[in-house]
Amino acid sequence: MKPGARAVAAARSAVGARFRLHGRDVHGGLDCVGLVALALQAEGFAGCVPSGYALRSGDARRVAATLAALGLEHVREQRPGDLLLLDAGPGQLHFAIEAEAGVIHADAMLRRVVERPDVPWPLIGRWRLAEGG
Repeated sequence: MKPGARAVAAARSAVGARFRLHGRDVHGGLDCVGLVALALQAEGFAGCVPSGYALRSGDARRVAATLAALGLEHVREQRPGDLLLLDAGPGQLHFAIEAEAGVIHADAMLRRVVERPDVPWPLIGRWRLAEGG
């Protein structure tokens, strides 16, 4: 199986799950952090998933530092399964999972996890689980 394929499959399995802020499972609902946790865990991530954040917490540098501390590496080349950090609006950051042709994300406006053929907001950066880890 190609690197990132398990992350995409896990995220895709959540499509249709309801949106719930701080949600961490498909049955109870997911937010973007919960969806990313589900996808990364499918790739072998065993770290703690942050919680207690506000819907609007737009400090991209702090988020990048947290991702690095969790063992994710910032990458430039695109690959399915990557975690994308997006600028969803003033003070609002958002995560999505790169799919083969688009992204999978927990859409607060649609109130569910969706797969779409484009990246809906400007890309801040992309990360993936470090090799072996």
